[in-house]
Amino acid sequence: MKFNLAIAALALAIPTAIYAQDSIAVSNGTYPNTFSSGSANVSPFTNQSKRFNDWSISVGAGVPLLQSADLTSIKNGNGKNLFGYSAYVSIDKAITHAFGINLQYDRGETRQGWFNTKDAAPDATAVGARTQYDAISILGDVNFSNLLRRVDNHSTYRWALHGYAGIGTIAYRAYQKDSKGQRLMTEVKPFKLGSMFMQAGAGLKFKVNRRIDLEGRLMYVVTGDDEFDGGGDAYSAINKRSEQISDNFFNATLGLSIKLGKHDSHLMWHDPLQEIYYKLDVLANKKQDIEVCKKGDADNDGVCDDWDRQLDTPAGARVDGAGVALDTDLDGVIDLYDKCVTVPGPVENNGCPIKKDNNQTAVEVEKSLKDIYFNFNKATIRPESNSKLDLAASIIKENGGNYLLTGHTDSKGNAAYNLRLSKERAAAVVGALENRGISQNVLKSKGVGSAEATIPASASDAERLADRKVTVKFIEASEWNSIQKKDYEDAPVKKSVKKVTGKKKKK
Repeated sequence: MKFNLAIAALALAIPTAIYAQDSIAVSNGTYPNTFSSGSANVSPFTNQSKRFNDWSISVGAGVPLLQSADLTSIKNGNGKNLFGYSAYVSIDKAITHAFGINLQYDRGETRQGWFNTKDAAPDATAVGARTQYDAISILGDVNFSNLLRRVDNHSTYRWALHGYAGIGTIAYRAYQKDSKGQRLMTEVKPFKLGSMFMQAGAGLKFKVNRRIDLEGRLMYVVTGDDEFDGGGDAYSAINKRSEQISDNFFNATLGLSIKLGKHDSHLMWHDPLQEIYYKLDVLANKKQDIEVCKKGDADNDGVCDDWDRQLDTPAGARVDGAGVALDTDLDGVIDLYDKCVTVPGPVENNGCPIKKDNNQTAVEVEKSLKDIYFNFNKATIRPESNSKLDLAASIIKENGGNYLLTGHTDSKGNAAYNLRLSKERAAAVVGALENRGISQNVLKSKGVGSAEATIPASASDAERLADRKVTVKFIEASEWNSIQKKDYEDAPVKKSVKKVTGKKKKK
């Protein structure tokens, strides 16, 4: 009966049994792993680093006895007990040394009532019943012995008390027999809401060897169904004998657990505290002479040669934890020899950047300032000139030097006006560069108007564009102080005067 449930349980058992073989841990010495339970072997937390087997298969058989029902197996009317049969198979996975999860399949038959249904009814009032059932459940497994065991208990660890509890689905066929004969009373299919059940109990395990455990279990099964005992529907005469709405039974079994895997011990039989205390005792009684810097420190950099990655560090050089000389700016010149520790530079210049000739720098700055745009008849720089100003500022920062910026205009227009405008525009460029991080002490400005214009006023605007420019010149330090910051005075701000109207005289 319910052959499909047995096939499903077997299908789940085969792949888990195949993958239950654990490989031996391989250490790479990189970092500690608590899964090694104090082992000196250090390895990553992977499936290959396990020290214990954690899969097993359990099988067993026993006797179920209906205890809480209208028709029971224990002294029901005739003072006799009726014994059925049961069997189970489970796949067990240990999560820790004290907890695991089991997938279990149960099959059995209970016998209950006034007489065994194998016999004829003794009289017209006698009622007997039997129930064939199949069940699949998930059980939590708690190893109480590992939870409660004393670490100073040096006795052989061969007995373990386990507790089980879980839920699942149960399918059954309940038969009733009386003087008129036997008939099917109730049938429940699996995997439906009404087929859910619970079971809980305890088991005592004995470790026969590293592969086999012997276990006796006593489980209590709560069906949640008043018709499991074969009494018929809830309103039948038999089901009125008891107010219980759930037919429950005890299931006593004796079974074997077969542990899978390549290791010598199973995780559920391992006591980590016992191992820790044992290893502490060993260390306490062991004399260890620790020799620091066994190979010495040949370069005297403070890092032992055992882990020094640079055994010939120059004397006086600062080193990191691996004994490698520091190179702060990563330019290939160690700090001991680097004249510019924080600025990268070539080896041939002692780690300092090679600066260009200041006159050449002035040419590059002037080239970057070509075609700076201003608002019409004003010294206000237009936004489209920002990229050119950024480039000029970066060139000056990189190479240094003092520079005079000279403003020029074309020959068209009033000469005095052109002179004033050229001075203001040159000063505006200086201010824009200083706003980009250039020191106020390295740039100065002046204007020459149209004095140096070479294109006649009668030429086209496109031709006269060559005279509208800002030139840049490097100034030696000896000459620098004799030049003004700018060659014009800002016009004074005129204060507005508010006119006050006189009060009219009263007549």
